[in-house]
This record gives sequence, C-alpha cells and structure tokens, in this order.
Amino acid sequence: MEKKSLDWANLDFSYRKTDKSYVSNYINGAWDGGQLTSDSTVSINECAGVFQYSQSCFEGLKAYTTEDGRIVAFRPDMNAARMENGAKRLEMPVFPKERFVDAVMKTVKANAAYVPPYGYGATLYIRPFMFGSSPVIGVAPAKDYQFRILTTPVGPYFKGGVRSLTLCVSDFDRAAPNGTGNIKAGLNYAMSIHAIVTAHKNGFDENMFLDAATHTKVEETGGANFIFVTKDNKVVTPKSDSILPSITRISLLHIAKEYLNLEVEEREIPLTEVKDFVECGLCGTAAVISPVGKIVDHGNEIVMANSAQGMGPVTKRLYDTLTGIQIGRIEAPKGWIQVVE
Repeated sequence: MEKKSLDWANLDFSYRKTDKSYVSNYINGAWDGGQLTSDSTVSINECAGVFQYSQSCFEGLKAYTTEDGRIVAFRPDMNAARMENGAKRLEMPVFPKERFVDAVMKTVKANAAYVPPYGYGATLYIRPFMFGSSPVIGVAPAKDYQFRILTTPVGPYFKGGVRSLTLCVSDFDRAAPNGTGNIKAGLNYAMSIHAIVTAHKNGFDENMFLDAATHTKVEETGGANFIFVTKDNKVVTPKSDSILPSITRISLLHIAKEYLNLEVEEREIPLTEVKDFVECGLCGTAAVISPVGKIVDHGNEIVMANSAQGMGPVTKRLYDTLTGIQIGRIEAPKGWIQVVE
C-alpha cells in the first residue's frame, strides 16, 4: 500500500479529510447494514435532536503502523463498550459492539494510505460518533439516529510534542454529581470549552477540575484523566463516578501492575494531597501521557519535582511500555491489539 504524500514528521492534531468514512442509519427502530462513503458531509433536518438538545456521543481511538509493517487498532472493543454505556445514558439506540469493531476495521482498511508509517510518532485518529438525526421540538429522544466513523492522520495533541504542562485549578465545574461525566457525551465537552479558553488566556495549558459537590477532590481535565506517582513509586489515580473511564488510563494501570510490578491505587484524591506527589501526567487516547510540571491553585504553585522538566521516570516507563505494546515492540495482553487485515 503506497502511503499518501504527507509531511508525517510534522503533523499536528487537526482534521484532514481521508478517502472513506463509515455511516449507518437507525430508522424505524433498526440499524441499516451500514456502508463506507466518500462523502464527508452530513445532511439532516434543522430541528434534529443533535442540534436542539445535544443528543450525541462519540469515541476516540487510534490505528498504528507496527515495527513489522502491520496496521493495528488499539482496544476498539473497549470503545464499543463505552459508547454503549453512553448511548444508554442518553436514551440512544446501542450500535452493537461486534458491528462497531467491524466498522472501525473496515474504515481503517479503506484509509490505510493515511496510516502514518512507522517511526514518525504519528497515528491515524479514529472518531466514531452517533447523533439524533430526526426532528425533535419537545424535550425528548429523537426517533432516528446516525452512526459514523471518520479518520484523520494526526501528530501530538499538545503543541511542541512531549513537554511539561502547567495547569490551573479551575473555578468551573466539568460535570455534576449523578450527571454525564462518566460518558463521552458531546455536551460534556461543550461545557469545558469556555474553561479551557479561559485557561489559555491566562497562560495555562489545561485545567484541573475538582469535584462539583465540594471543590476539594481532583477529578480530571477537559479531555484527559490524571495519573500521579508517589515518592515510593506508587501509581495513584482519582476515583469518581463523574470521571470518564479513560481506556488509556485503564491500560496504564494494568501495565503498571502486571508489566512494571508497581503498586496501583484508584481512590479519591484531595487537592491538599497533590503537593505530596512527585510525578503527574495527563493520559488519554490523543496525548497518551503528557507530563505535568506545575499546578497553580489560585496563585499557590504546586511543582511536581520529577516531572517539572519532562516525563518523570515512572511516567516514562509507563509511556514506553504502552507505546511499545501499540507498535508491536512489546507483547500485548490478549485482545488489546486488533490487526487490520
């Protein structure tokens, strides 16, 4: 397969149209057979549920070129399961897991020329999404829906590649208790846009959101989960019902325990404890892990001693192991890697 003529080494994290997308429609109570299409436009009624009441959810995963030249996708079954939970919470029809994975594989295969070659640090980002497509004027679920998958070749999520980020403790809330923070709903991200624009205007890379009920416990950023490391190399992550269950975080915790023999703990983390950690990272599909060097709490600077100048030693081992699994350098746990045939 001849690759497209792109500047693979200098890709940013932005949208570039590829050859094919996948689309399936839910009409009259059932999903159609679905198909690949070269049409990247969506035509729906102006009163569609997605426009009127933000009835939408989405996923994000990646495809890679391995050292031996294969194209693989990372844990698409986990994305299928997470989208199922999101659809149920938003009163949307579930797109079956088996069909989800099959659609991902077909879409990647159709866009194989856009999967960056091995060695450039770039990937093919895969965005499955679903939305209410039929008209809704009263507050209620739509009757019809569309499921789509687009792909786009991307470079690093944060400009400048891997570098230590500076965060601010946000005064805004990302998600309410008993709300939708634990699903990948479009409305969650709409709520976070003003907060991230405000953070950028004030010179910060991202926000640290606290729990909405008490504003005392660490939750996540607008688009990534937190991982902390203690002085004795214990890996600790926040636990909350309003945190998105990041597939990257779940994978990193498994790697920490099973590959690196590190102690792992998932629990509530008071903001007052953050100063005691020596490493901090933001983890997610887009960034994998980005080191955090400083967190500013209303003028009070909390410096992560071991990640102030880049990835700390434990974070680096986690990053190297996960990316090694993704590119085929390290043997993956069963089911983590799906080869695109």
